[in-house]
Amino acid sequence: MKSMSLYDRLAFAVSLMILAGAAWVALKGPTTPIPMHFDFSGNVDRYGSRTELATVLGGLGVLNIFVALLTGHQARSATDPIRKKALANGQLMSVLIMAAVAVMVSWSSLGPTAAGGTINPSITSAFISGVSLLCGAMMGKVGPNPFIGVKTPWAYRSRLAWDKANRLAARLLFWFGLAGLIATPFAPQPQLLSIVVGAMLISAAWATFESWRVWRNDPEAQPF
Repeated sequence: MKSMSLYDRLAFAVSLMILAGAAWVALKGPTTPIPMHFDFSGNVDRYGSRTELATVLGGLGVLNIFVALLTGHQARSATDPIRKKALANGQLMSVLIMAAVAVMVSWSSLGPTAAGGTINPSITSAFISGVSLLCGAMMGKVGPNPFIGVKTPWAYRSRLAWDKANRLAARLLFWFGLAGLIATPFAPQPQLLSIVVGAMLISAAWATFESWRVWRNDPEAQPF
């Protein structure tokens, strides 16, 4: 435990809270059908059991600790201070995103809004935009790793491609996320939610193309 970093301890704490929540849902959660999926209008289109919700939350908790600790191990093993910091940023980013997703899943399935069979699409838009903003603020500072960032084959074969693709993705996600948050109180729904989701897909596609473009023109890139 002494060799664990602050982010390692944070990952353990977040995972324990998520797993504790999963255990509570499995043992004490509602026995009635629980909303598990919503359409773009915010209406429930699939119900599940408390066992299913507990399994989803438990999976998030296990995935969080797995990704965070492996990324943390990479950070501790790195000899280059810049790479060490970049991997630590990726570890923190993964913990924060997993915690946010677990909260949103729990609230959507167990909150008072979901009990009425619908959820306001503005809440979903705000959540996705907020996560996008968080990713944008951190992704450009994340070093090469197997879990976080633009993980294309070309990015793994060119450090320049990794850096440029992730910095592009960071800028797109940040500004799309900020725009989504600003527009959420005013824009019509579910049109805005569709635009927000579309913006995330555009960001991913653009960053993927950028990684290929930079790799192709990088004289130091590794060939396939």
